[in-house]
Amino acid sequence: MKRLVFATRNVHKVAEVQEILTKKHPILSLREVGYNGELPEEQQTLAGNALQKARRVRRELGANCFADDTGLEVDALDGAPGIHSARFAGEACDPEANTRELLKRMQGAARRDARFRCVIALASNGREYLFEGSVEGEILESPRGTGGFGYDAVFRPAGYEESFAEMSPELKNTISHRGMAVRELAQFLDSQH
Repeated sequence: MKRLVFATRNVHKVAEVQEILTKKHPILSLREVGYNGELPEEQQTLAGNALQKARRVRRELGANCFADDTGLEVDALDGAPGIHSARFAGEACDPEANTRELLKRMQGAARRDARFRCVIALASNGREYLFEGSVEGEILESPRGTGGFGYDAVFRPAGYEESFAEMSPELKNTISHRGMAVRELAQFLDSQH
């Protein structure tokens, strides 16, 4: 598999994924291939949204492509924000506003259990594959740390004292939902050679 496009405009995701795939499976971002088309997320599941994006880019570029959809599922909010994680505070997709909205809705909540889930869809050589990762944890009462992105400053994975935003990128990639899904993708790509 020569050219592999990652259907995202999120530079943080590109950096995380490239770190895990290393030089063995180089990826191209949408910016690097000059793709400015829409990336629809109209489905009701993470897998559906990931597949929709991968199919669109594969069809329009003719390149092997993968896309992810990630959601933060909070038990006290009946699984919200879930597939709406990027737009939890509105269509602007503002990570800080999303975090503020989450903390506002969680104020006074005794149960703070949550999980991050990531589904990667690969559209390659006329076939489609799904890879998934999930990490359990809890929502902190206030942000901690300056690393990471999105909800990382308010998510503490089970078994750790630090939020994702307080961890080194290497540690986060080792235990994160995206890290798990990307390692599954990497194993699959290795098996194709």
